[in-house]
Parts: sequence; structure tokens; C-alpha cells
Amino acid sequence: MSISLSELANKITVVTDLETKVQGDPDVLIESFATIDAAGPGQISFLANPKYKKHLVNCGAEAMILAPSTLAAWTGAAIVMENPYAGFAIAAQQLDDSPGQPDCIHDSAIIDDSAKLGIGVKIGANVTIEANVKIGDGAEIGAGCYIGHGTIVGSDCKIWPNVTLYHGVTLGSGCVVHSGSVLGADGFGYAPLNKDGNQHWLKIPQMGGVVIGNNTEIGANTAIDRGAIDDTKIGQGVILDNQLQIGHNVEIGDYTAVAAGTLIAGSTKIGSNVTIGGACAISGHLNICDRAFITGRTFVMKNITKAGVYSSGMPAATNKEWRNNTARYRKLTELFDRVKTLENKLD
Repeated sequence: MSISLSELANKITVVTDLETKVQGDPDVLIESFATIDAAGPGQISFLANPKYKKHLVNCGAEAMILAPSTLAAWTGAAIVMENPYAGFAIAAQQLDDSPGQPDCIHDSAIIDDSAKLGIGVKIGANVTIEANVKIGDGAEIGAGCYIGHGTIVGSDCKIWPNVTLYHGVTLGSGCVVHSGSVLGADGFGYAPLNKDGNQHWLKIPQMGGVVIGNNTEIGANTAIDRGAIDDTKIGQGVILDNQLQIGHNVEIGDYTAVAAGTLIAGSTKIGSNVTIGGACAISGHLNICDRAFITGRTFVMKNITKAGVYSSGMPAATNKEWRNNTARYRKLTELFDRVKTLENKLD
């Protein structure tokens, strides 16, 4: 496919509400994206960080997306805007050549007679759709997916192959769910019972569902448990990375981002516009306020009530430094007692 530079700039403006200006020939055709170092004729690239503007000297791109502050370093065609990275995102969407689901319902799909499919729904091979499922217009269901009883898939959702949506799951419109994800499995709900000298675990049926807002994206191999009684709720515009565990009755507010490998225990409520780094662990029954920023490998054990940056992870060090610090840490209690004793003597 190809698109003119002016059309591309207009798309960026419409989606982002950011002003764009075209330098050079507005009718030049753009066919694909490439990095600054690899771009050639028919390709567009972008520059978001001014410290890399030296790469523009040898860049062979047909056009660039860049900020006014770096425009002087580029003499070719360009889309000029204050946020080139956002421009890159929208332009890449227009030029994305990822294969789509074939425009059909595959003969091998098993679809219950009570299921309701919207206009233009695409369903891949070996999909199973149970009773009373509703799938909105333009949705794509990849090969090998399972859609459980009473689940609702909104319009224009894209579900990649081998996704499992249990019963009672609701996806808003425009959602993306990547391969291997499981939405609506039972939460980790058990009641302890001491009996016969052993610790027995009595399973608590998980009777809630999972509700996902519009335009939310869920990464590969992520698990979102259904609620115990009420629903687990994920807001709109949320981005969830790969391999997350989100426990039962967790609530995540609109436009929050969670990076890969993070674990969120049950009944924790996370606000809107929160950013959570990779490999974090968040205890259950906590509240995290809007616009908190939690850096990677942080262990959150208490409520966060004020917007800001929170950390608890230890950065990497040389093995020698780590061993020395570990040895000193083991003596921390002894050192504390000695200081306390000296303070008492001074008093």
C-alpha cells in the first residue's frame, strides 16, 4: 500500500489533535516505515530524540517525522510536529502490513446456534463459540480460540489465535487480545480447614466475570482471573503487556499501563493513568491512586495515596559489590544495636 505525505499528516492530526506541517512535496508517496539508518526511497522514518539528529546526514528516507527543533538538520520532505513519537505511532498504524484474519467463517469453526454474530465477523479455523455468545460487527477471532458461554466480544475486536475467553467475559469495542491469554479463569479463592491433622483447602466458586473497557490491549500469555462475586474490571485504553497475572476482583482504571511479568493480587484497586514497570509485585486489597508511577521490580505492600514515582528494586551491581553489600546487610541489626547503645551513653 502507499499513502501520500499530506494524507499521512492529516491522519496524524485527526487522531492525535496535534498540529502537523508538511515540508517539501506533499504528494510524495510513502510505502513503508524504516529506521533512520536503513530507510530508502518510498520509506518514512522518524526522529524523536534530538541527540540522534547526526544520523540525518546519511539518511536516505523519502520523508521524516521530526520536531521543529531538529528541522534544520533535514532538508528533505517531512512531517513536522511537536511529538514525533506519537506521529510515528499513527503513521505506523497506517502502513502496518500485519496479516489479517481471512474474510470468512472457517468451515471447521464450531458455533452454537444461539450465538449472535455481527456484520463482517471473521472466524478462523477450529474456533469454538459456545451458547449465547455475542460478537460485534467487524470482530476477528483467530484460529483455535475458545469463547465461553454468554461472553460478549465488542465490535472491531481483534483476538489472536489460541486465546481462551471463559464464560461471562465482556470485551468492549476495539480491544486486542494476543495469543495464549486466558480471561475469566477462576481466581485463587480457597477457605482453609484444619482436618485430620492436615491443612485442607475448600474451593470457593468464582461467580463473577471479567469486564474489559473499550480499546484495551492485552499481551500474550496474560491471565486475568474472574471475580469471586463481583467482576474483575479493566478500564478503557489500558495496555497490559505479556505474561501478567491479574487476580480476582482487581480493578484497573482507564489509560493505565502495566509492563511484562507483573503480578497483581486479588481485590487491589489501581487508578487511572498509572504506569507500572516490569516484574512488579503488588499485594492484595490495596489502593493505588491515579497517576502513580511504579518502577520495575517494585514490591508494593501498602496503599499509594499520592501521585509520584515509587521504587523498591535494587539496581544491578558487580558481583563483588553485591557480595560486600549482602555481608554488611547481615550485620545491620548488630550495627543498629551498637549505635543505640552509644546514643544512650551520650545521653
